[in-house]
Amino acid sequence: MPWWLKILAKIILSRLPFGYSFWQRLSLFRHGAMDDPDYVFRNFDQHYEAAGKPGSGEGFAALELGPGDSLASALVINGMGGAACWLVDAGDFARKDMEIYKTIATSLQSRGVSAPDLKGITSTEGMLSLCEAHYLTNGLEGLRTIPDSSVDFIWSQAVLEHVRKHEFSDTMKELRRILKPTGACSHRIDLRDHLSANLNNLRFSNRVWESAFFTESGFYTNRLGYEDILAEFNSAGFEIDVGHVDRWEKPPLPRWKLSREFLYRTDIDLTVSGFNVILRPIGTMGAMEDMNASDSVSDHWGIDDRL
Repeated sequence: MPWWLKILAKIILSRLPFGYSFWQRLSLFRHGAMDDPDYVFRNFDQHYEAAGKPGSGEGFAALELGPGDSLASALVINGMGGAACWLVDAGDFARKDMEIYKTIATSLQSRGVSAPDLKGITSTEGMLSLCEAHYLTNGLEGLRTIPDSSVDFIWSQAVLEHVRKHEFSDTMKELRRILKPTGACSHRIDLRDHLSANLNNLRFSNRVWESAFFTESGFYTNRLGYEDILAEFNSAGFEIDVGHVDRWEKPPLPRWKLSREFLYRTDIDLTVSGFNVILRPIGTMGAMEDMNASDSVSDHWGIDDRL
């Protein structure tokens, strides 16, 4: 299906009188694949390994940004002895079927993860309480309720590109605020248009793309580029360790098709389709000088983004 037809279809479908759970059951407008037990474990484990396992042990606290369709990360964090877990999203997208979570818990246990026994648990609220987990569905406002320097590890998988452009800087500042001085973040960022794995989203002006008509239609990305995002990380107070970078051989969209807001971008910047990055509070990375961090980061990746 051409990218423009996907936009038209999503605009129409998003305005039909059905809730998110309806489209979820049809595998439309899905937010990730976190109801797959194997994916749940790999998603966390590869990010955690890449970040150097910050804060492991008693009192470990973690936060997943954009858990999407599942709250299963709470089972993983609890299973490894975590004292607290936050799952922060822009809406209530998580599935509520407890049979899914019981299956995931059993699968984690078979991997040696001490996931909690969910026998007798009949609701996701009960599961979250058992795991000492908090599900916040109001995005940036939810982040603002989390105490300063309270989280050891923050991770996200193909999520940061969906943070609203006008909230991106504040979101990064909040992540920095709640991260412990010894903590770390791990993010996988997909810069493709999420329509045709291209950059067709850069055809539109900011006025059109950031309008409610587009942002509420299920295909929004903030269109921040590689260099833009690195600058935001630095401004928020993070030291940046870029791992694997995915690139096109040349910009996939001719420059003359770009909206004028993006003409400042270099051809090199426009070839980056996605990247992995580890973030630590400024001043802490010096202790890791003996580690070839970039190599260690790229060695741990291979997660399917499940777009």
